[in-house]
Amino acid sequence: MNAGDPVYQMLDRVQLPSDLGRPEVMSVTIELEPGSQGSPPHRHSGPVFGYMIEGELIFELEGEQERVIRSGEAFWEPGGSLVHWRAANNLSDGYTKFVAVMLCVPGEPMLTYLTQEEIAERQPLRARRSE
Repeated sequence: MNAGDPVYQMLDRVQLPSDLGRPEVMSVTIELEPGSQGSPPHRHSGPVFGYMIEGELIFELEGEQERVIRSGEAFWEPGGSLVHWRAANNLSDGYTKFVAVMLCVPGEPMLTYLTQEEIAERQPLRARRSE
């Protein structure tokens, strides 16, 4: 490496399914106010890749224990039928901000909120919270 050359750091690496067709790719920033509970339970039509710019995000996908993702860390979710239960600000005194890059299946919405019936049906698939 020469002086002045870019320095690359691998944040995350995932093998994507080949059945995505020609996805639309969307990049957004999301900012959560202190204590914000974020979006209600939802799903994405395709994979989502994220990078935490600042703060701490409580992140819970269906079948996985919730975890905290901190500034400088990357995350991903496969999308499809998998429910994203929680993406809340873990800080009561600071903002949380992240970048999300979403691959949307052609002809399907990028984000779909669950109905109350779906929430009740899928509740058993949610990981038990560790106390």
